[in-house]
Amino acid sequence: MLQGAVRLLQRFYGYPSFRKGQEPIIENLIRKQDTLGVLPTGGGKSICYQIPALLSEGTTLVISPLISLMKDQVDALESMGIPSAYINSSLSSAETNDRLRKAANGAYKLLYIAPERLDTGSFSYLMESMYVPLIAIDEAHCISQWGHDFRPSYLNIVSFIRKFEERPVVAAFTATATPEVIQDIAEALSLKDHNVFVNGFSRENLSFSVIKGADRRDFITRYLSEHPEASGIIYAATRKEVDDLHTFLNRKGISAGKYHAGLDESERCAMQERFLFDDIRVMVATNAFGMGIDKSNVRFVIHHNMPKNMEAYYQEAGRAGRDGEESECILLYSSQDTQLQKFLIEQGELSDERKAMEYKKLKSMVDYCHTGRCLQNYIVRYFGEENDDTCSKCSNCTDETKMTDMTEEAQKIFSCIRRMRERFGVSLVAKVLKGSRDKRILELRFDELPTYGLFSRLPEKEISAMINYLAAEGYLIMDGGQYPVVKLTQRAAEVLAGREQVSRRAVKVTSAQHAEPNRELFEELRRLRKEMSEKAKVPPFIIFQDTALREMAEQMPTDEQSMMRIKGVGEAKFNKYGIPFMEFIASYALASK
Repeated sequence: MLQGAVRLLQRFYGYPSFRKGQEPIIENLIRKQDTLGVLPTGGGKSICYQIPALLSEGTTLVISPLISLMKDQVDALESMGIPSAYINSSLSSAETNDRLRKAANGAYKLLYIAPERLDTGSFSYLMESMYVPLIAIDEAHCISQWGHDFRPSYLNIVSFIRKFEERPVVAAFTATATPEVIQDIAEALSLKDHNVFVNGFSRENLSFSVIKGADRRDFITRYLSEHPEASGIIYAATRKEVDDLHTFLNRKGISAGKYHAGLDESERCAMQERFLFDDIRVMVATNAFGMGIDKSNVRFVIHHNMPKNMEAYYQEAGRAGRDGEESECILLYSSQDTQLQKFLIEQGELSDERKAMEYKKLKSMVDYCHTGRCLQNYIVRYFGEENDDTCSKCSNCTDETKMTDMTEEAQKIFSCIRRMRERFGVSLVAKVLKGSRDKRILELRFDELPTYGLFSRLPEKEISAMINYLAAEGYLIMDGGQYPVVKLTQRAAEVLAGREQVSRRAVKVTSAQHAEPNRELFEELRRLRKEMSEKAKVPPFIIFQDTALREMAEQMPTDEQSMMRIKGVGEAKFNKYGIPFMEFIASYALASK
């Protein structure tokens, strides 16, 4: 049955065989069975409906919310000699009418349309004159009200299908769907279990990393300088962050574009085209960019901010390595990202039920950032795939720092939470353990608890990080929406009873935090700073603070790139003061040989 499909694959696409997971989906569609296919990004979903379309009489409808993808797909199909077209809001009335007329005459094998088009009178009229053997629904998770990108227009698809006298075969596809969303899609389309094909969520060519506490701009600048030929996407949470980062990178001489909903359509299209044609190698964007962008050579995706949920993260990260080549997905995490995402949830017009679901999804995203487990494994298990294999290349799998016993610390944290009657959030628990004199703590008399101040020597952020780690590992749960309270699980009870140990990788400390700088050089740099401050008639700390001088003494930067890595050396300060310091360090190094 698949021989004809393989011949078409070889003829039009130039592949000798189907990828993993494609064959059973195509075979099911050839047998005229409704089908739901869940394949990872880059898994070849489009071929799964394009091949059956070529094997069928008539015109296959492809319903997609992605205007850019429609154009890319049609361009690719027409380049292979397969007559295809799209109808969406980017067309003029004359162009739309011309394509409707050609579609009525059977000119196309595949016709791409937006879901909003289904209810228009002209399209309903067209359906009366067209033979449609197959309807393919792309981004099918949009059907589910519990999906991460629910679109009300997708609810019209089911009623649209019912209007056909001879019902077409229905094929639905998505890359990111939890078991609940898969069930939701199957129920909406009346699919039986044996017609649902889940091909796994693992992307073996991707390496995942979570970087905590880094200077984001410094990290991005270094990464781009170390990968000068690589093409990639940097996602930021807000339009302002996109604008600011884009300006910063251009000032650094990095070829970067930007994309967000605040730009006019012509500017967005121009940026997208330049990125697709490799005229610019880096795109800084909000999540408005990327859905349906079929650029195969994206070598990295960096998240400047933590996304709102795992579905959004995996979809965005999955735009790296669509060609199967090794690629990187890096998330730069800050605890402030959680507050930003909570703010965005509260600003949205969501029902209470939907809002609670969004907070639950956000909690899973925060856990991902704090887990000590394999990151790839965490992702696939989130999507319901039982898999204990490790990827051996994510930032957790390759972390060579030793596991340390933190059972005693965990017991103190659990005891504090219990004594606070499991009614407060991470921040307040951390403040109690720190020994804060916060007004609310005093009012609640938490300063009288035996656990008050047990971690007085630790920074509050580090205490919060420990609590979040214990939550990510299943010892704690966060109960509630915008202001969740921390509660103990049965595993925590086992630890308190001394029946279970808790381990954690030692927190990495950079050499700048513990190494003694070159004292002699440090003093020489202070003298130079003093001379310059007198000439400039400004206090010495205005030029560079001591912390910057200590790091210079340790790292001994002698070029602009290494100098700009020093904390406290911004672009303006480098241009104004940096060169004399670089030259002095170079002379010092030469004299020391």
